[in-house]
Amino acid sequence: MGGLLLATGAAQAQSLRCNDAGVREGDSRLWLLKTCGQPSLSDTYCVPIFYPGPPNRHGVSQPIPAGCLMTDEWLYERGPGNLPAVVKMQNGRIISIRYGEQGR
Repeated sequence: MGGLLLATGAAQAQSLRCNDAGVREGDSRLWLLKTCGQPSLSDTYCVPIFYPGPPNRHGVSQPIPAGCLMTDEWLYERGPGNLPAVVKMQNGRIISIRYGEQGR
């Protein structure tokens, strides 16, 4: 059986500066809370996980659902003149930081 496939998009590495410290991809949810405080808005949703299935008679493998990976997105409004930041986390770790969006 093959490896695990996740339905996630590619993200460019970013960091977020809050107060006198910063957070970046790989940092923990606790460090984000300590550094930046509570978000303006938050959302939690499930990202489907699939395993590759056995090939059919035509050699095509159909993905098999294998649950989901809980994902959090936190929106930080950073004040006048600053783009809002959306911090995405999985398994308690920051996986991406995007600017200029109002969530997913």
